[in-house]
Amino acid sequence: MRKSRLAAATLALLTGLSLAACGGDGGSTPTAGADLDLDAYNAIIDGGKTASEDVIAASEWATSVKNAGVLRIGGTETSNLFSLLNPAEGKVVGFDAGIGQLLATYILGEANTEVTQVSVDTRESLIESGDVDATIATYSITPERAERISFAGPYYQDQFSILVTAANDDIKSVDDLDGKIVATQANSTGETVIAEFAPGAEILPLPEHAQAVEAVKNGNADAYIVNYGLLLNAALQEAGAVKTVGEPFGPADLYGIGVPLDSDAVEFINGFLKEIIEDGTWDKLWQVTIGDRTGVSEAPAAPTPGDTGL
Repeated sequence: MRKSRLAAATLALLTGLSLAACGGDGGSTPTAGADLDLDAYNAIIDGGKTASEDVIAASEWATSVKNAGVLRIGGTETSNLFSLLNPAEGKVVGFDAGIGQLLATYILGEANTEVTQVSVDTRESLIESGDVDATIATYSITPERAERISFAGPYYQDQFSILVTAANDDIKSVDDLDGKIVATQANSTGETVIAEFAPGAEILPLPEHAQAVEAVKNGNADAYIVNYGLLLNAALQEAGAVKTVGEPFGPADLYGIGVPLDSDAVEFINGFLKEIIEDGTWDKLWQVTIGDRTGVSEAPAAPTPGDTGL
């Protein structure tokens, strides 16, 4: 029942996003510019809270980060809304990036982060090897991944949607995917969702989001299924070339922050997330990085940290 309520709440949120971003043919057409308001973004990060010395000292993980003087994050540099490299400032910006920078500020008193590019295939291994302190990369919480690492959060929730070329009028919903070639990211939850909701489709697993978008553009795939937030990235970056179709579908997909298995980082980060949700920082960050750029004026309800569904 709890998961059903989560899915219903997420569907209501994403339907709102769709109404704001859809053209008359049901395809996604951003109603606001893709450019991030860097001044507003930086003001949010600069205004981030810092934890007390007692709170940091109570966590072995946070103490280690504090002593190192930098928070090493597994992330991406190519996700327009969530984590995109801004050459002018030499740092990544976006919703995921902002969460990481606020977490660094919470521990260090400044947004001192070091980002290592991750893929679906390297997220767990980089945490296990100790090359990163935490991974924040639209990282879906799953039981299989939780056998190797632990998840703080969730800090965001999403559902799945479909991307096609702007000229495609044959695919209007998940019901139209029978016999179609459907791309998704290899070893991601997208593969499971396609198998369940479009069993007649041929799955084309690809290593990266950008490759899946390109497969749709060049005709190697008829459609691409992944989290709706990532498809909004494509709609912004490839305006006029691709569109999303149909209503978001599938289970609520909860994004977590990956940390070492059984680390006290989970409790520490969940405390941080609760603070930025309660004081309105989460809402402000979402609005600047996602809402303003997709034409949505009101932030959705944040998920409850610690309620991972595992």
